[in-house]
Amino acid sequence: MKTSSLFSKTKKEISKDEISINARLLTQAGYISREMAGVYTYLPLGYKVLRKIEQIIREEMEKVGAKEILMPALQPKENWVTTGRWQDFEALYKAKSHYDAEFALGPTHEEIVVPLAKKFIQSYKDLPSYLFQIQTKFRDEPRAKSGLLRGREFSMKDLYSFHKDEKDLDNYYEKIRKAYKQTFKRLGLEVLIVEASGGSFSKYSHEFQVISDAGEDIIFYCDCGWAQNKEIYDGNKNLCPNCKKKIKTAKAIEVGNIFKLKTKYSEPFDLKYKDKDGKDKLVIMGCYGMGPSRIMGTIVEKFHDKNGIIWPANVAPFDIYLMHIEKEVKKEADKIYEILSKNGGEVLYDDRDISVGAKFADADLIGLPLRIVVSKKSLVQNKVEIKARNSNASKLVAIRDLPKLF
Repeated sequence: MKTSSLFSKTKKEISKDEISINARLLTQAGYISREMAGVYTYLPLGYKVLRKIEQIIREEMEKVGAKEILMPALQPKENWVTTGRWQDFEALYKAKSHYDAEFALGPTHEEIVVPLAKKFIQSYKDLPSYLFQIQTKFRDEPRAKSGLLRGREFSMKDLYSFHKDEKDLDNYYEKIRKAYKQTFKRLGLEVLIVEASGGSFSKYSHEFQVISDAGEDIIFYCDCGWAQNKEIYDGNKNLCPNCKKKIKTAKAIEVGNIFKLKTKYSEPFDLKYKDKDGKDKLVIMGCYGMGPSRIMGTIVEKFHDKNGIIWPANVAPFDIYLMHIEKEVKKEADKIYEILSKNGGEVLYDDRDISVGAKFADADLIGLPLRIVVSKKSLVQNKVEIKARNSNASKLVAIRDLPKLF
């Protein structure tokens, strides 16, 4: 893609309302546009990043047998009344039609997925079953001030599993825990698996946390892998219960969680199956959440410098930022753009007639993994200058060798 045809533009100044690093950099670089507190438009660059994050998540969920569906964001009131959450869910957006019917804008989808499962699960032969979606969620957040980390409208992957007994749930829960670790590894994020309260259903649920000064959670952890969140941590502990080393504390961003629901939602909706003896039994459930839009914001919080974003290669909107620094070499730069594109490279080509300084500044701000500069000096040797965004060093590479980059 050429920057001259790119809808969005970089900005020097943005609203003072944006105080988080992720919101400021993503807005300045032309990835998102703020519509109101906690609500953003994803511009072409930003939407490409979001789709890449979602695709990695989708691939890993399919590996553990989950089938993708898409449930409605608009949900019937009666389902929420059935679970008792119409009044109790504080962040629930409620809508009323001109015909007096009332609805919820989905902050989560238990109230939809369980009645859905009831239509198709009747026998033990129908279990286990795993369904996931990537859907827009709505939550009436009282303090939407952290850019993509805490939105009123946001992207969420939620997976629901249905089992005949707790042993089967436990086995799948462990499989998901491993799948989540692999997913975050592909996304370029180092996560801690943090023990959180399991409520009345299990001893623990688990949160996937990324240590960051931008985080709103406090976690207590040890290098051996033990970690707990603030709500269940015994403040009298100073040493890790596993290895006896001193416990550390940090701020962190929650990017995913997994939870054993057991019969919390199958019971109010009477979701049952017939076992081998023909007896009715409640279906056992688990749920597993991960936020693509929050992950996008977290990546920016973790990977940036004073000049802009530094995208991990797997989620960057393009592989290469290509630019020429003299008008006289534009034709050569055009040819190199074609070479790179034909050989599988995703290239953002800065073909604009602007100052060299502005091009370099935008290249750093946008933060693609590689920058290629075409100049008269390098072309004398039939070479171009290549620099990785996360490095200060550059090198000359022969034009004929450019296809080897991919």
